[in-house]
Amino acid sequence: MAQKIYVGNLNYATTEEGLTTLFGSYGDVVSAVVIKDKFSNRSKGFGFVEMADESAAQAAIEALNEKEFEGRRLRVNEAQEKPRRSF
Repeated sequence: MAQKIYVGNLNYATTEEGLTTLFGSYGDVVSAVVIKDKFSNRSKGFGFVEMADESAAQAAIEALNEKEFEGRRLRVNEAQEKPRRSF
């Protein structure tokens, strides 16, 4: 089953291809997204990676959390579902 991973403290120049390459050495990457501001299209400094295999995702989290990538020390952990606001 696929697992979604939160990747924080990204360099603002980091691309989806860069994330795919970084996490791809631990297993199959289903998707990689860098979150961008909708007005400026500039990176917000975080993103999400979805990996096909749960054990590969856990290995990537353990190996990459606090690791330096493109000049920044990454914050990597299992993504949490964002609670929906009710109005």
